[in-house]
Amino acid sequence: MKAITNNFSLAFAKQLDALDELAPLRDEFYVREDMIYLDGNSLGLISKRAERTMLELLESWKTHHIDGWTQGERPWFYLPETLSKQMAALVGADPEEVIITGSTSSNIHQLVSTFYQPQGKRTKIMATELDFPTDIYALQSQLRLKGFDPDQHLIRVTSRDGRMIEEDDIIAAMSDEVALILLPTVLYRSGQLLDMQRLTTEAHARGILIGFDGCHSVGSIPHYLSDWEVDFALWCNYKYVNGGPGGVASLYVNKKHFGRIPGLTGWYSSNKDKQFDMEHSLTVEQTAGAYQIGTPHIFSIAPLIGSLEIFEMTTIEQIRQKSLHISRYMIDLINHELQGLGYTIANPMDDARRGGHISLEHDEAIRICKALKQNQVIPDYRSPNVVRLAPVALYTTYEDVWKTVQILKLIIVEKQYEAFDTQRGVVA
Repeated sequence: MKAITNNFSLAFAKQLDALDELAPLRDEFYVREDMIYLDGNSLGLISKRAERTMLELLESWKTHHIDGWTQGERPWFYLPETLSKQMAALVGADPEEVIITGSTSSNIHQLVSTFYQPQGKRTKIMATELDFPTDIYALQSQLRLKGFDPDQHLIRVTSRDGRMIEEDDIIAAMSDEVALILLPTVLYRSGQLLDMQRLTTEAHARGILIGFDGCHSVGSIPHYLSDWEVDFALWCNYKYVNGGPGGVASLYVNKKHFGRIPGLTGWYSSNKDKQFDMEHSLTVEQTAGAYQIGTPHIFSIAPLIGSLEIFEMTTIEQIRQKSLHISRYMIDLINHELQGLGYTIANPMDDARRGGHISLEHDEAIRICKALKQNQVIPDYRSPNVVRLAPVALYTTYEDVWKTVQILKLIIVEKQYEAFDTQRGVVA
């Protein structure tokens, strides 16, 4: 998309806010007026509805005790399946193909242990060299558990520029030695959005199963997992879905794989009608619910109930439209205001290849992030030199973006960053 403006005034930013159809949703969140929050790609803000549903679930424990599993407005026993119906709309799946469960890492282990079935010469797993570390750690672990050396059997597609991965390079690496592919939907540093549909089609044409880690995309961009026939996917819900710190994650399994015994089974893998028969022979649930392992963490799920209500007040397509527009506006401002100050935009410029956050590279990234926080702007640092800024469609204003870019300028022009050391925080 070309630049959306040559008007870089605060008045124009306020005009854009006045025209923003999603602006009323900002009132659904606890937004500190003395702060600009641009770290929703790591932890989304708490909403008033999430607070309410958390308190409602606490009250259900107080009121119903053990009977809360089957009684009350939201019986706990069926809660993951009930919420999965709402979550499915965010990822373009049938409700039975989605389940609210686990964490990102545990769901990677669950899905890879299920779908990685090496046979003959097909023994390798494919990822990329720019993946988030937890994905790589889990894949290495799964290879070791199958008796394979990760150094030999984990293919990591290389980047041409250290920022992005070309789909052509991924496809070229799809050899007849590859049994399984796990890729990010959006690269966590550069914000590059991979073409999931194309990659799935190419993998299947070569007899390879493929899944995606959607942690940096679900709640920000539309997905059509069922239509694309993606084999499996997983994502956290505490970023763009605003489900709370360490909140429960989700996974998707295409219905063509229903009936397969999960790699990791447990109490909640059972058909609901049989679960309390206490048999030692598992009757596997014939939905994605089979990929649950243990009892759901009710108070981790609780805020997600309210969060998903907000997504029902709009559509994921509308969210994507604003996300692209406000991030393009930020890019325009950066290009106009920060020239010659050492900043480099690391995102793809093509809207079709960009996720929900802006990735700014700078040699002083750590100190810039500290200076931003002193100026009441909350960013996100990623090693070695990236300042990530997420203008989240549900609660970030165009005025927030305008003010942030002015502060980024002052931090360098006034050398504010020099007041800080170069040691990153324990949590960056």
